Amino acid sequence: MRPPLHGTETLPGSTRFQVWAPRLDRLSIRLERREVPLARSPDGWFGAEVPGVAPGARYVLVLPDGRTRPDPASLRQPDGVHGPSQVFDPGAFRWTAGGWRGLPLEALTFYELHLGTFTSEGTLDAAAARLPELVDLGVSCVELMPVQPFPGDRNWGYDGVELHAVHEGYGGPEALQRFVDRAHGLGLAVCLDVVYNHLGPEGNYLAELGPYFTSRHRSPWGDGLNYDGEDARPVRDFMLEAAVRWARDYRVDALRLDAVQAIQDDSPRHLVGELCDRVAEVSRETGRQIHVIAESDLNDRKVVEPGPGGWGACAAWADDLHHALHALLTGERGHYYADYGRPEDVQRALLQGFVYQGQRSEFRKRPFGTSTEGLLPLRFVACLQNHDQVGNRPFGERLTALVPWEALAPAAAILILGPALPLLFMGEEYGESRPFLYFTSHGDPALARAVSEGRKKELIAVAAGRPIPDPQDPQTFEQSRLTHRRSGRHGALREVYRQLLAVRRRHAAAIGAHWPEVARDGRAFTVRRPGLTLRANLGPEPAGGMPGWGWGVEEG
Repeated sequence: MRPPLHGTETLPGSTRFQVWAPRLDRLSIRLERREVPLARSPDGWFGAEVPGVAPGARYVLVLPDGRTRPDPASLRQPDGVHGPSQVFDPGAFRWTAGGWRGLPLEALTFYELHLGTFTSEGTLDAAAARLPELVDLGVSCVELMPVQPFPGDRNWGYDGVELHAVHEGYGGPEALQRFVDRAHGLGLAVCLDVVYNHLGPEGNYLAELGPYFTSRHRSPWGDGLNYDGEDARPVRDFMLEAAVRWARDYRVDALRLDAVQAIQDDSPRHLVGELCDRVAEVSRETGRQIHVIAESDLNDRKVVEPGPGGWGACAAWADDLHHALHALLTGERGHYYADYGRPEDVQRALLQGFVYQGQRSEFRKRPFGTSTEGLLPLRFVACLQNHDQVGNRPFGERLTALVPWEALAPAAAILILGPALPLLFMGEEYGESRPFLYFTSHGDPALARAVSEGRKKELIAVAAGRPIPDPQDPQTFEQSRLTHRRSGRHGALREVYRQLLAVRRRHAAAIGAHWPEVARDGRAFTVRRPGLTLRANLGPEPAGGMPGWGWGVEEG
């Protein structure tokens, strides 16, 4: 395997430090009792092998003017994003599930969870203790929202700045290794959400070191990352090495790449494609099945196509089924839901993955999407709910607050026994009634005010005069914690999910390999494959021989 270029490498009796900082003429590291200058190469790399430095040692980078900074490729940040870094040896962990080789793509059913709100403790160890419940539910892959360090103790994770490390409030890097080992021992795969389209605004010191960012590209978060300009190679490697670490050192089974449409890269080989290549190398070298899943709103087949013209991801999020179901069930037509709401949109999503394959989108005011012809259903991931679709609403309402309770089971059946790989959002399976809100805990007062005011201004037009929850208020975070309810109708709904997932498991290979036949009678759908027929009525009136909100499954 390739040695890392960025950060630290633990060696027998010493530690190697390497930092790319071409904007500096000198750089040193300060350890507990000494300061060590790093040698500079002509291309801006600083490095030194320092004897006697072992895992656990804390260090900071010392800039020429005396300011100190954490290592941007730190493997551990025990005191947060502004504090000193700590040497960590990921190879020291003793794995107990060494025989684990991963799961094939068609077997993946995702359960997306946010570590801070999944349990009262909000840690990886506490979440690991609840993994047997997910085994009983029948999902096969736990998808963790980002675990990289962020400012404060409350955040969705998309404000991460130390992209090679694990947030200390979640337990730090060893806790992630324990979580993955526990999951593998129970037969569960682990998918990690990673963000390579931007870094968070607080604790992000990369621009002081070198041209990690460029004004040639702009994103919703400011300057884009320099993936394709002068001196882009070290920037690309900074991100690629982070991805490789998760696959190699933490043994995750899949990476979910956040918002790949916002990764702006005009290189001959797009960053997503090169990342897929690097992860495939780890898969070959370790003998484990490791998948790269791209979150994409592009409706573009190039995301999953191999070869020079494609990016080569194993699968991509396909939002159209979510949008079609949500608009049909709720009647909402704002924003991108303006393009959906007809029963035939649900039908087409089930038949072909994308609803929009080149026809005009009224929301976008242009043709949108590409054909899915020749792509297998297992190349798509679909959901009824996820953190974005729930949390980006002004009040974080889950589907339970928007549709009749009776609608939840037939909608779940359409998702789980539909053609795409299904993704559940934590609590969905029992009808969690608490919201999932947007929350932060920035320490910079000016940034905290800007986030609170920006959220208010962004959503005031759709808030109907109600005060929008303040992301910085700890109560916004507390309101989002799961209740894990099992009594009454919550337990009954969970049992429906459990049964549907069991059916999916029995037919996974066939579902992933063949698009179904889909007949429709009004809002009632019949989804057929050899050996499996699903009937689901997504309306309150009888249709298709079913009562309102009725559903049923036939096997054989």
